[in-house]
Amino acid sequence: MLTCIIRYQIDPTKKAQFKTYAQNWGQAIPRCGADLIGYFAPHEGSLTLAYGIYNVACLAEYEAYRARLSADPLGQENYAFAQKERFILREDRTWLKLASAPHGEAK
Repeated sequence: MLTCIIRYQIDPTKKAQFKTYAQNWGQAIPRCGADLIGYFAPHEGSLTLAYGIYNVACLAEYEAYRARLSADPLGQENYAFAQKERFILREDRTWLKLASAPHGEAK
């Protein structure tokens, strides 16, 4: 299993637009085949950092998922919304693999 963490730098005056964007991905991403953990908007501290986190089985599955997402009507609409509203200033993806498993109960 691979985890993709998307780090967004957003315009702090457009937090509501980011929330709409995140809610749209909350519908489209699971439908297109990734295991969405969630989108996270600023609450305290930095007003410009936000995150999207999801899992895929492998990079080949990620490529198939991205193709489905690109063809998805809500996915297309959400990409266009982000371009039009310009609330994302920067976007970086990091791929991680869980290193702490298996997790046990605290003693």
